[in-house]
Amino acid sequence: MAKPVIGLTPLYDTERERLWMRPNYLRAVAQTGGVPLVLPLTGDDEDVAALAGLCDGFLFTGGPDVHPALYHEETMRYCGSINPRRDRLEILLLNQAVQLDKPVLGICRGIQLINVALGGSLYQDIPAQVQGEPIAHYQQPPYDVPVHNVFIEKDSPLYSILHKTQMMVDSMHHQAVKSLAPQLRCAARSQDGLAECVYMPDKRFFMGVQWHPEYLFEPDSDSEDLFQAFVDAAKE
Repeated sequence: MAKPVIGLTPLYDTERERLWMRPNYLRAVAQTGGVPLVLPLTGDDEDVAALAGLCDGFLFTGGPDVHPALYHEETMRYCGSINPRRDRLEILLLNQAVQLDKPVLGICRGIQLINVALGGSLYQDIPAQVQGEPIAHYQQPPYDVPVHNVFIEKDSPLYSILHKTQMMVDSMHHQAVKSLAPQLRCAARSQDGLAECVYMPDKRFFMGVQWHPEYLFEPDSDSEDLFQAFVDAAKE
């Protein structure tokens, strides 16, 4: 059986006007049997439809904040940098993936983009908008060290993959899911109640996680199991 092609949404350096990609995303896909393909930053409907047909699964990577206008809010002063071109590409691509039932894994910005694209909203800044225990959602380097727990629902696909109700994760985000999109369900939360994993029922594989499993990827790890489940779904 041919290896599945996994399309990765590109990171974009605004100052140098160039696409780039963190190698740990590529490594995690390759080491679990996929062929990573960094996608172009296009907003053309026909181009995106062609990419959706070409790839067997899609990894929505981390990056800048999703534009608040997409969930009908004005931009607060806490909101970080945005990239409307990337927002457009990813929303078009996500819609194609849903229609075609192509496996989707969203990481950090990825879970947020998925939620917004499907009708949910975000906290534009956790410290400014979320009360309660001040968990380290935005940790300092090194990034390959877990800093807080997430609590996993037993009836979720994440539990089916990891076979545990609690795990330690790394964390590098200042935004988070606020209102959950109607099509999504929450699979895991942090101690302060924020969504750490969401999924869409009745799909081959459709999941977003708020942490960065690509930084925690190593043999016989939870991160390897997560990537393996994603890439295996893309083989089907």
